[in-house]
Amino acid sequence: MSAGVTAKRRALVFQHTATEGPERVAVLLAARGVECEVRALHRGDPVSDDLAPDEPLIVMGGPMGVGDADDPRYPFLADEIALLGRVLARDAPILGICLGAQLLAAAAGARVYPNTRPRPGNTSGATEPALEVGWGTIDFHASLGEPVLAGVGPRARMLHWHGDTFDLPRGAIHLASTPVCRHQAFRLGRRQFGFQFHCELEAETIATWVREDADFVRAANGDGGGARVLADTERHYASSRPIWDRLLGNAIDLMLD
Repeated sequence: MSAGVTAKRRALVFQHTATEGPERVAVLLAARGVECEVRALHRGDPVSDDLAPDEPLIVMGGPMGVGDADDPRYPFLADEIALLGRVLARDAPILGICLGAQLLAAAAGARVYPNTRPRPGNTSGATEPALEVGWGTIDFHASLGEPVLAGVGPRARMLHWHGDTFDLPRGAIHLASTPVCRHQAFRLGRRQFGFQFHCELEAETIATWVREDADFVRAANGDGGGARVLADTERHYASSRPIWDRLLGNAIDLMLD
């Protein structure tokens, strides 16, 4: 490298499917002089622990789950959990989104399992799957004084796209909830964050998900569910994205500090 040229910082990104890339995370990192190196795990890129000290690790979402760690279709999941455990142990910066948050919780020793709710009209304690798909309001625990929540406010609209949830890892700070899924966000250590919801997406990607994941949307929200997600995106995206960027920007600044 020539004298006087400063190398840019790098963030390592683990991606699990073609349509769940870093998107706004990459934009906000680039604004801070950090380049994303994306590992397309679904295409066979390695899960290798070549992170330099203080390099952020970003773990994206995907349709698979922690319960699929033994599935030969997803050989990277068990390796990711093991690597996240090592990264956690040295208090390196991590951001996990949706599946990434679930993998982070699992690496920290917490249980990850299907989200459920009481079955309507049933008094025996029976439950049914609770898929959380589409736009919904998050309650943030801003009273904790957490820097990652600075300027975000007590409530915000987020996009949800999951059927699993997790217990809070031991020592985690609980950051956010919804009525359908209590554990929506947490912090571990000084700069390790798990967000169950999606705040990283461009509007065009949401439309792609509605089209390509139509069966999951229908299972969660009925036959008109996809149209409702698209209508809600048209209605809410422009006003929500500054809040999404503030939350992600806060997390990134804390990870880079």
